[in-house]
Amino acid sequence: MAELKDFAEQLVNLTVKEVNELATILKDEYGIEPAAAAVAVAGPAAGGEEAAEEQTEFDVILTAAGGSKLAVVKLVKELTGLGLKEAKGIVDSAPAAVKEGVTKDEAAALKASLEEAGAEVELK
Repeated sequence: MAELKDFAEQLVNLTVKEVNELATILKDEYGIEPAAAAVAVAGPAAGGEEAAEEQTEFDVILTAAGGSKLAVVKLVKELTGLGLKEAKGIVDSAPAAVKEGVTKDEAAALKASLEEAGAEVELK
């Protein structure tokens, strides 16, 4: 049981880059899609009265691809589990939703990943 608690603590403390690497490993070696991995790592939202007042679902909106459009297309493909054509369609039609109705933690992780690739992103 202590081993599982240690493992859970390691998951919670992963950086965005490490979460993306974990998602790639899970997809390539075990056939688990990255979106499912990001949800598992993000965990549940905090409960209580404050949670009722706060926004609990966010939309990740790609506002511009930035200077490295190809890298952004590849990242959108990886993060959403879509095909290359669909991911390119999202990037080409910016502003467009990359993911909708995700938790605050997952939305922040997606935004950080996309901005690291050079995209302009906003959360709604």
